[in-house]
Amino acid sequence: MKTHQIEIQKFKAAANNIHGQVLFKVDALLSTREPLEGMEPSSMLVMTEQNARVLMALLKTQLAEFDSKKPKSRHGRHG
Repeated sequence: MKTHQIEIQKFKAAANNIHGQVLFKVDALLSTREPLEGMEPSSMLVMTEQNARVLMALLKTQLAEFDSKKPKSRHGRHG
């Protein structure tokens, strides 16, 4: 498996698709990453705190959009 470091420069947009996926349009730097000895090879996603906050806001919006498309239960919760 090839491993990469993906450094987010800017989140540009987010959307949901019909397959239940959230899509992000981003500016990013991509570089290969050598696996570290004794560790499972994996790619690394890197971003600033500001971009992490943007990601959180975009995720909340996209999750709310998913929730708004789900049918509402006709039965109240019983406690």
